[in-house]
Amino acid sequence: MTPLATLLFALTLGGNQMPQSALTGISVSDTTIRFPRVEGRNLEGRRFALPMDFEGERNVVLVAFRREQQADVDTWLPLLRDVSADHADLRVYELPTMSRGFTFMRGFIDGGMKRGIPELATREATITLYIDKDPFQQALAISNDRQITAFVVTRDGRVLWRADGPMTATAAASLRAMLATP
Repeated sequence: MTPLATLLFALTLGGNQMPQSALTGISVSDTTIRFPRVEGRNLEGRRFALPMDFEGERNVVLVAFRREQQADVDTWLPLLRDVSADHADLRVYELPTMSRGFTFMRGFIDGGMKRGIPELATREATITLYIDKDPFQQALAISNDRQITAFVVTRDGRVLWRADGPMTATAAASLRAMLATP
């Protein structure tokens, strides 16, 4: 990504200044938490209506709001490669999430991300959202945009599991335990 694209992407992801949550590896049993209906496009241009267009019966969804959070997203990827190999019904998605006001820059922002990701499968699984962030965060009980949140979501929007922040041993064990249940 060019320095200008990186700067503009970072600026689009700023926002909420609430303190960071200490939640990690939380199993969600409250079925009132649902993934809201949103639309986005992957880095190859395919349109998605989420959560219906998630391709797995269960889908790990990594929601990030800021460019610098990619390092936290990357902490999850080795574990997610391992668990997805063991669970045929599981798909993994990255959702860079930006304010709707930056939709006019979509081509520039998405183009910069696409150029920075050489693997086709990763580009296909990276769905950018240009949305009203506050209702999205409220629906998913995301208290702030200063950290990533990992979810396991069904196609009908049920949130089965979540963890906030980078992958930890506790979160990994919790995710593996949840995925082991049918």
